[in-house]
Amino acid sequence: MASVVDNQQLQPTHNTAMDEDDEVLITADQLNSVAALASTSAAEGAAKSDKPDFAPLSAKDLQTKRNEIRRIRVPPHRFSPLKADWLKIYSPIVEYLKLQIRMNPKTRMIEIRSCAETEDVGAIQKAADFVRAYCMGFTAEDSLALLRMEDLFLETFEVKDVKTLNGDHLSRAIGRIAGKDGKTKFTIENTTKTRIVLADSKIHILGTYQNIKIARDAVCNLILGSPPGK
Repeated sequence: MASVVDNQQLQPTHNTAMDEDDEVLITADQLNSVAALASTSAAEGAAKSDKPDFAPLSAKDLQTKRNEIRRIRVPPHRFSPLKADWLKIYSPIVEYLKLQIRMNPKTRMIEIRSCAETEDVGAIQKAADFVRAYCMGFTAEDSLALLRMEDLFLETFEVKDVKTLNGDHLSRAIGRIAGKDGKTKFTIENTTKTRIVLADSKIHILGTYQNIKIARDAVCNLILGSPPGK
């Protein structure tokens, strides 16, 4: 009798536990709704903790109210070519870069200034590089590439930076770089897609970074005594 009573007493308890399990069961829809609520609350928390979102500044907003000025000194041997090519230098700077330019004969400098119409923040630096390349001895057409392309650079070094030479030894080194009728220099320019100017013992190279390195190595080998073509 005791076992029957115990079974009868335990039976309702077992049924009650199963009923509780049915109430605890969570359906797939409930899981999706809980996940959606969690993601929404996380997004709201992240939005509150993030930095404020500002609109990007335009080119004119980046400009300072004060006009910037660049001055480039013109060597004496470039005055005559400058007069002949003034229109080629003046036009792209004023029309393309929206800058102001003038030649100051007293100080023998070219002065470039930004104005209210200037749109590009780096325009004045591009113009300064363009004029500086022309004053180094590059043609106006070659120098103009500095305005049209972004990855062009100028590099200058002297023969004495590579090897200490004086007198006839220095002259012969410069002659090896130039070659007969300038053929060696032209070959290096065409092979490396650069432009080279020999100004006494100074050497100016215009081109991309990688091409300048190749041309510089070729010129250095000639300075050190390597014959042309090797």
